[in-house]
Amino acid sequence: MAEIFKHTSPFKLESGITLMQYQLAYTTHGNLNKNKDNVVWIFHALTANSDVTEWWPGLTGQGKLFDPAIHFIICVNIPGSCYGSIGPLEINSATNKPWYHDFPFFTIRDMIRAYQPLKDYLGIESIYIGIGGSMGGQQLLEWAIEEPTVFKHIILLATNAVHSPWGIAFNATQRHAIETDSTWKESNEKAGLQGMMVARQIALLSYRNYNTYNLGQTEDTNEKISHFKSASYQQYQGTKLAKRFNAFSYYFLSKGMDAHNVGRKRNTVPEALQQVKAKTLVISISSDILFPPTEQEFIARYINGAVYKDIHSTFGHDGFLLEFDQIHLAITQFLADSETGRIIPVAATANMDMYL
Repeated sequence: MAEIFKHTSPFKLESGITLMQYQLAYTTHGNLNKNKDNVVWIFHALTANSDVTEWWPGLTGQGKLFDPAIHFIICVNIPGSCYGSIGPLEINSATNKPWYHDFPFFTIRDMIRAYQPLKDYLGIESIYIGIGGSMGGQQLLEWAIEEPTVFKHIILLATNAVHSPWGIAFNATQRHAIETDSTWKESNEKAGLQGMMVARQIALLSYRNYNTYNLGQTEDTNEKISHFKSASYQQYQGTKLAKRFNAFSYYFLSKGMDAHNVGRKRNTVPEALQQVKAKTLVISISSDILFPPTEQEFIARYINGAVYKDIHSTFGHDGFLLEFDQIHLAITQFLADSETGRIIPVAATANMDMYL
């Protein structure tokens, strides 16, 4: 069960808004050892919660790569989400009413700054491994730049240093779907849910790809003229999310992702990446069209000594949640080489000079 950390000092967001307090829901597995050198901090993606054993069972749990018998594993629910951390459905202490549309969205940088007091509260001085994919990787990268000495190793999966125009367009289109829901302007937890269901269906197209749908949604007959598998699958995925999430969180978290740019107030993106001191493994998913491998190659190109690994998968962006065996192997090799000093950086060739 998630625990709640309450921060009661003023906290200023990048938007200029100051919160007088906030809370974070976090889940831990295992115990901090005597030397305090066994921390594994896992950062979750857009709609997940803080219990990594639920959504990353192939990598976390007894006998797995991240084992609570060995590691002190922590994951924090993203501010703005709906699994215990401060979010749009929580009470605004200034009004004694839920935030709803007035929620002040957190940028990725705001998120990791909100985690720092929790780190201190838990007595964590350094983090042996930080790992995250997608929006989780954005958080990890931002923190490793802001506090370069906190992490010994960072593992970045299917993520980027700047959220792309392509990714922003997907998010904006999903928010437009929510905005067109006739209930969106209402102040209740069900507002915009139909729009969010459509938004999720749009998102799914970016999480998968043409080949993924061919593998799972091809018809068994040539005779159909309606009620196709892929159509019902889209409807199912939208309904599934609506049972566990809300449109407000979905809306504001996507805005936070859009604002991700490690170069903001740091001159250039390459200069920001060069501030990372942790030993770094960058993993891409070969078929990812939302966070394509060129984005991970770019990160590896500018983090000193970074190791780059491209994983072959047919699952698109969702491969970072599903390709347990390949990810396990890549991380195990990286950590072994790191401990023996045998790390050999892989030269990346990404042409992303737009960020220079």
